Amino acid sequence: MPARRPTGASSRQTSLFRPPPERQPLAARMRPRDLTEFVGQEHLVGEHGPLRRSVARGHLSSLLLWGPPGTGKTSLARLLAAEIGADFATLSAVMSGVAEVRGLIAEAQERLAMGGSRTILFIDEIHRFNKAQQDALLPHVEDGTVTLVGATTENPYFEVNSALLSRLRVWRLEPLTDEQVGAVVQRALSDEERGLAGTLGPDGGVALADDAFEHLVSISGGDARQALNVLEGAVALADADGVHDTDGHVAPTLDHIEAAAQQRVLGYDRAGDGHYDTVSAFIKSLRGNDPDAAVYWLAAMIAAGEDPRFIARRLIISASEDVGNADPRALQVAVAAAAALDHVGLPEAQYALAQAATYIATAPKSNRSGLAYWAAAADVQAEGSLPVPLHLRNAAVPAMKHHGMGVGYRYPHDFEGADVDQAYLPEALAERRYYRPTEQGYEATIGARMEGRREAREQAAAAGGPRRRKDRGPEVNPMRAAGGVMRTRETNRKALAEEERRDAARDEGT
Repeated sequence: MPARRPTGASSRQTSLFRPPPERQPLAARMRPRDLTEFVGQEHLVGEHGPLRRSVARGHLSSLLLWGPPGTGKTSLARLLAAEIGADFATLSAVMSGVAEVRGLIAEAQERLAMGGSRTILFIDEIHRFNKAQQDALLPHVEDGTVTLVGATTENPYFEVNSALLSRLRVWRLEPLTDEQVGAVVQRALSDEERGLAGTLGPDGGVALADDAFEHLVSISGGDARQALNVLEGAVALADADGVHDTDGHVAPTLDHIEAAAQQRVLGYDRAGDGHYDTVSAFIKSLRGNDPDAAVYWLAAMIAAGEDPRFIARRLIISASEDVGNADPRALQVAVAAAAALDHVGLPEAQYALAQAATYIATAPKSNRSGLAYWAAAADVQAEGSLPVPLHLRNAAVPAMKHHGMGVGYRYPHDFEGADVDQAYLPEALAERRYYRPTEQGYEATIGARMEGRREAREQAAAAGGPRRRKDRGPEVNPMRAAGGVMRTRETNRKALAEEERRDAARDEGT
């Protein structure tokens, strides 16, 4: 096992130019200097966390840190390198290419050959590397030339090549809690060396009122970097306004925090996990009969800039998938909300979307329509497209009846209850029953109707066959009548067009 440097010892770094501390943002100055200062991610670097135990033994394998912004991915990578005494080289996938990767690999090979020094290669936003760039890392991660530590805010299982991903252990970082963000902010307020204490005001320091502090923490969305950036901006605004407390400390108010933040910071990315996680919570709240959660996630998506048409589509899907025939009106409400969105747009359409969301969330639920369809689809896949029974085929010309097509079909409206027992499924699937209604909502009525028809068919069969309706109504061939109507319409249309042509010619002549 390689010798391990004392905990907290700084590691050599190969990185881009870094400005002097006084020119760095507060968030950069307040990066933790060792694992004892690192806030959050207890499941990884807490007392019994796997990463802490690993570096305590002087070992660190290639890994990928996956989590939302401001959760400490870069800081953690630096601290892990320091803990095992490795050199720390860093690249940004946004600004670097294969040439830069190969250059750092060559330096790592030289360090390893000359002094046995290990190199941690940290690549931020690694999901932005294309396939060729990621492939360039493979042999050097494989043979141990570098220990790769990647960081990404995107789902690595979708964004990182499977070949590279198989060589990395993925660790998920979670958003910080309000208490953890508050601890980071308090440290920045009290730290005299790197933070705000003793740096501003006639007597130095910053005094943040309780309401301003609570608001700052609440709008951060678990993002410590965002909290410190807003704090730094609010302090600058308060200092410019000359707002100080009785002790001479710069005293940002709630208004300064709101002005610096501009708006609530939402942990949501329309193209990434925030999008999929939030819409997943929305759909599951609708399905789970929780209108309060449904409108919360709806509001979160709207505020974060989600395409409202996407939300409307999800409402329509949920109305069919989760409510179905338990309340057929749910689909009507969802479609109406989508139409309202097209007619009036935001912000007014928020009412329609909220109406649809609460209706679907509180409606009785049944997924039996969908289950029936997928069961039928499975039979189609297994059996293929089976022949249509002859009596159900369309005899477009009378001669086709000589081949049995259309022969024996019984028109349901000619029988009591507009129902007659005959085969509609292919013969191989004659006994299949795909749709089985629940007892939920209107579907109970559907189930009772189906059961009533079944009993009537059995009774008719026991009595010797189906009974004809007593009142069949006027004898008429609908298709023949429809053809006559269309021929008359076409004749009249042509006559009107000819009359309009003659009128136009007469007007032109005069």
